[in-house]
Amino acid sequence: MSSLIGQGGMGQVWTAYDQRLDRRVAVKLLRPDKVAGADADELRRRFVRECRVTAQVDHPGLVTVHDAGTEGEELFLVMQYVDGVDLSGHLAERNPYPWQWAVAVAAQLCAVLSAVHAVPIVHRDLKPRNVMVKQDGTVTVLDLGVASVMDTDTTRLTHTGSPIGSPAYMAPEQAMGGAVGPYTDLYALGVLLHELLSGDVPFSGSTALGVLHRHLYEPPVPVRQLRPEVPEPLEALVLRLLAKDPQHRPASAQDTYEQMLPMLPARGIPSVGPLDPTRPFLRPHAPWPDRARTPAAQPQATPAVDKPDVAGAVDEVKRLLDEGRITQAVDILGSILPAAAERHGEHSTVVRTLRKQYAATLMDDGQFRRALPELRRLADERAKEAGQADPQSLRFRYEAAQCLEQLGEPAAALAEYRSLLPYYENQYVAGDPELSYDVRRRIGHLLLAVGDRGAAHATLSRLLVDVERLQGPAQPMAAEIRRTLQWLGQVRG
Repeated sequence: MSSLIGQGGMGQVWTAYDQRLDRRVAVKLLRPDKVAGADADELRRRFVRECRVTAQVDHPGLVTVHDAGTEGEELFLVMQYVDGVDLSGHLAERNPYPWQWAVAVAAQLCAVLSAVHAVPIVHRDLKPRNVMVKQDGTVTVLDLGVASVMDTDTTRLTHTGSPIGSPAYMAPEQAMGGAVGPYTDLYALGVLLHELLSGDVPFSGSTALGVLHRHLYEPPVPVRQLRPEVPEPLEALVLRLLAKDPQHRPASAQDTYEQMLPMLPARGIPSVGPLDPTRPFLRPHAPWPDRARTPAAQPQATPAVDKPDVAGAVDEVKRLLDEGRITQAVDILGSILPAAAERHGEHSTVVRTLRKQYAATLMDDGQFRRALPELRRLADERAKEAGQADPQSLRFRYEAAQCLEQLGEPAAALAEYRSLLPYYENQYVAGDPELSYDVRRRIGHLLLAVGDRGAAHATLSRLLVDVERLQGPAQPMAAEIRRTLQWLGQVRG
């Protein structure tokens, strides 16, 4: 028998039974109609992609996904059933929440975030209801990738003018429609940690707009003013996590974990029973140091066999891509490139075509860290042959900038887009005004991400004028920019 166990703005969660393996599971039903103007086919495509990318993350602090698909108008996700209580209920049952428990929960969340950011994935909606405390005290994170499925590359606004997500836990750059990255999840972690320590979120209000205004412009109350027994280093860490400017937050989830390490429970301290989040420590599922930058952490291509059949492998890649089996296609492309280069030459048309397909497939598979150097290499080689203004070289650079966005490097992405913009604004060179508009839109969002709201407002305002003059006020991009500027103006006011 199925029963409803959770309900939110994007769907419902039900218990069910896997008849084949006779086990209890949780089924999340997503409602695409909750996003104004959502294209159903595009949403389904992104849903499948996000489920595939999420499946690449192997961490005990993440809920296991068993299956995903569509049924009628709904998207469904079949997940591991987690026996425990969500963190909001855990907090409500224990007031005040022991600060040692708060550190233990946050440290386990850092371990999870370190793993997902290395993929890279940004959770975008980290909050107590998306965190479960299991019977053994370990913490499990839910809804990884769901918020980004219902979102696009930046925060969309609903028909009410409010961003998708949970306003109480929303970082300033996310609230303003700017580019999100790992730093966005760290801000949400700071809100969550403040709530565990003080009993309430740092910013609340009667309306979502009022809450977002406070995130943008008000400093949080230091937790020691509300609870003096909290250690000073813990208060200082919470304030860093809640910095308005992403660049003033800790460098990574790994760095945050290391700052918490001295405050974690010491060996030999007894646990106080089930659902005690200090139980998994000495070091809870600790993230690997610098995992995101360690070559061993990168997904590896399948080793090439002796003298592989390049033509046959290309046909197999086409078949796999047609079937949506992108990860397998990536592995085959990576394995045949060395053999193709040896047979045809590193700079041959065959190898260049394979490398373009490899980079594009890596991006489609969400492997932006591996795609970035491939795209930069393709861009540099093409520029040497055809000049810096060559459209194909510019396209590779544009896709590399997209990778930087996805990797949570807004300053680097902003610099790359700015260097591209003069070429795209020159009609003789690029001849693509729509791409020029897209680059300008991304620059505006990235300016929000780095905290330059004035420049972002000016950039998007000028863009709106140009889009409306050339394409009319009903054009979708114009409508989107208008909503963003209107909402931004309301928040700033």
